[in-house]
Amino acid sequence: MRGWFRRPERGTGEAADASETDGGQPVASGSDGQLGNDMTAVDTDFLANPLDQALAERATLIQLCMYAMDRARSTGVVERLSEGLDGIGVTALRPDGLRFDPAHHEAGGTMPTEDPALDGVIAETEVLGFADRDRLLRAPIVTVYRLRTPQ
Repeated sequence: MRGWFRRPERGTGEAADASETDGGQPVASGSDGQLGNDMTAVDTDFLANPLDQALAERATLIQLCMYAMDRARSTGVVERLSEGLDGIGVTALRPDGLRFDPAHHEAGGTMPTEDPALDGVIAETEVLGFADRDRLLRAPIVTVYRLRTPQ
């Protein structure tokens, strides 16, 4: 990211010539009417808020861990990733046995049942969901019991 700062005036008060250099880098000329006569480019990446950068990096690492958990074949690897995420406030969501709520769950399929008490209850979790403290990152994809209708 390149930003702009106002270059201090030189002895004559005139804009720098396009052929002049500043530390080996060309100095921007005053020909750009939008920037003014004596503006030059400067790298402003160091001005980025370190907290914003850290939060963005945390979110990227959480996404990477979720991706790894989805593909892990070893229960030990899944447990270790789950423990690590839990340690930073990210919990895996496996709502088996809870009542299905479309605001918090995504239905992936249904499973017939004869028991009216199970109608609308989550039978199993197909894909884990994740929450970062109180914020839902990904809803779990679940199979929901559905009361079998007589034929």
